[in-house]
Amino acid sequence: ALPISITGMVSNKVSANLMSLGALDFGIIVDGAVIIVENCISRLSEEQHRQGRLLTRAERFEVVFEASKEVRRATMFGELIIMIVYLPILTLTGVEGKMFIPMAFTVIAALLGAMILSVTFVPAAVALLLSGKLSEKENILVRWAKKAYSPLLNLSLRNRTWVVTAATLLIMLTGLVASRMGSEFIPSLDEGDIALHALRIPGTSLSQAIEMQHLLEKKIKEFPEVETIFAKIGTSDIATDPMPPSVADNFIIMKPRSEWPNPNRPKADLVRALEEEVKKIPGNNYEFIQPIQMRFNELIAGVRSDVAVKVFGDDMDILLETGQEITDVLEKIPGASDVKVEQVTGLPVLTIQMNRKEMARYGLNISDVQEVVQIAIGGKEAGQIFEGDRRFDLIVRLPEEMRGKIETLKRIPVPLPKTGPVETRQVASLLSEGRTDAAYLPLGAVADFNVAPGPNQISRENGKRRVVVTVNVRGRDIGSFVEEAERTIQERVTIPTGYWTTWGGQFEQMISAANRLKIVVPVALLLVFLLLFVTFGTIKDSLLVFTGVPLALTGGVAALWLRGIPLSISAGVGFIALSGVAVLNGLVMISFINKLRSEGHSLDYAIFNGAMTRLRPVLMTALVASLGFVPMALAVGRGAEVQRPLATVVIGGILSSTALTLLVLPVLYRIFHAKENVNEGVEGAEEEKRADVAELPERV
Repeated sequence: ALPISITGMVSNKVSANLMSLGALDFGIIVDGAVIIVENCISRLSEEQHRQGRLLTRAERFEVVFEASKEVRRATMFGELIIMIVYLPILTLTGVEGKMFIPMAFTVIAALLGAMILSVTFVPAAVALLLSGKLSEKENILVRWAKKAYSPLLNLSLRNRTWVVTAATLLIMLTGLVASRMGSEFIPSLDEGDIALHALRIPGTSLSQAIEMQHLLEKKIKEFPEVETIFAKIGTSDIATDPMPPSVADNFIIMKPRSEWPNPNRPKADLVRALEEEVKKIPGNNYEFIQPIQMRFNELIAGVRSDVAVKVFGDDMDILLETGQEITDVLEKIPGASDVKVEQVTGLPVLTIQMNRKEMARYGLNISDVQEVVQIAIGGKEAGQIFEGDRRFDLIVRLPEEMRGKIETLKRIPVPLPKTGPVETRQVASLLSEGRTDAAYLPLGAVADFNVAPGPNQISRENGKRRVVVTVNVRGRDIGSFVEEAERTIQERVTIPTGYWTTWGGQFEQMISAANRLKIVVPVALLLVFLLLFVTFGTIKDSLLVFTGVPLALTGGVAALWLRGIPLSISAGVGFIALSGVAVLNGLVMISFINKLRSEGHSLDYAIFNGAMTRLRPVLMTALVASLGFVPMALAVGRGAEVQRPLATVVIGGILSSTALTLLVLPVLYRIFHAKENVNEGVEGAEEEKRADVAELPERV
């Protein structure tokens, strides 16, 4: 199956990465083959024991064909169901789609190959290779399992009401636990290195920013865990990502943990220590994150933090005031870190305020004075320059070193009314000579000059002004943090009329992906039910097998809760995969029980012996499937954070599904088919069951 899967990956240009290759659980791939091989060996052993000799090739072919035919329908439909439950993952878009679609495609391709080979190559190999004497000896584990399972099954069948009630309460309790668990978009990867976003006062000059950067790097290099640090101060003007010299991205490259003074020191503790040290440098605000995570957040949500509260409205002062109130509230919520309001003010702005009273004394118009200011600072066309066929406007204005000095601007000559219109060249020449004639008046005599903080930037989204409050979440899942933050802001912050807030960051993507899955997952489960109906032809048996899904979810939720892992898209993908695997064991058991009943056995006999006979293949498929996910669940390397929730859900779900299927499913089958047992002699059924149990060891 693996060559088929790899061929599909190559032909569809699916890269071999952490998710695509990590999704190949060999246990799920071989489940169908395990069931077929187990049944073939059982039938070959019985036939050899019946005839008292080795079977010929033709006889082996016939026995293997019948044995494969007996479980072929169940295994094929079981693997088809697993493939179907992966279809919702193919509908994911955005970042979550890029991560999980390769996984779903790889698994579907591998299962398709396994399904074809399990009904073609595997039976042929069994018939050809198993030509010697076969003795179906059970190992000590299987014997112990049957010895323990038999009284438990008897007890469950005799106390059907209690079993069903306990299973129902367990499912309800699981739902309650799941509703109280935290949630996040995608588990945060430990990249090893640290990204530090330094924000300084708007308007900070490049030379001053470089000096402050040297102080920052010197302070960070004092930590022995740091190998090196490099930074980028400002960047080219990009409309979607403005980054003036007052902003710097710092990338802290860490040494291998083996070279740390304390290799067991948590990274979160190191980040806290770094934060305490760098905050001693005045004039800086900091935001700690990871390099890839920073760009990841920026690409999916337009902000570099985990969570963003966007405040929309018209008046910038009201937006800033509301944003600051929200910031004060968020800082007090456990888990909040690097809380800050977007820097939209603080840029030094020169304001030239006309003194109307003084202008009236000299008979000046505002337009005349404004024209002088425009010529001196902004420039004005004074002619054209020709170069062959090309011509260029000649713009005249004051030199840059003069435009930046208030005292120089105050001495700009403003022509009095009797001198006629302003002459551009004359203004420039008079000022450059450092004199003013009687026909001119210094600008400072009729205008006041003030330097005050002004807008640093005005951000808009969908045509509306907005201010963003950003916050990183540490030591807590994003879902519960946002839930508490929303409730607290609603209680303590009054949003003015005409203003509103929205939530962004990873939380926004988490809600988007969850809403999409709420639509496609029920559709996939409906397809699963339809396949079960096609398999059995009755709604009763289809519903019986379908109960394996909620029973499996109980184990998945319990496993996450025990390991302290919050719900995430990764865990959600695990639940999707688990839904298909959970149905397979029930499908095999119910199919065999129906086969026994079709042979004329009583209901109780068919249930008890069907469950006992199918105990070994059910345990084998469950253990093989769950053990295949163990490396993912216990992995500690880079990228393991994404795989761990998925594997934890599948392992916990398979274990609970297997245990509950072996006990609850026979009970439910007995309840669903109770009316069909009315005319059967109960005593006879009990005797038949006891006789069959007594001869089980001999037959085995």
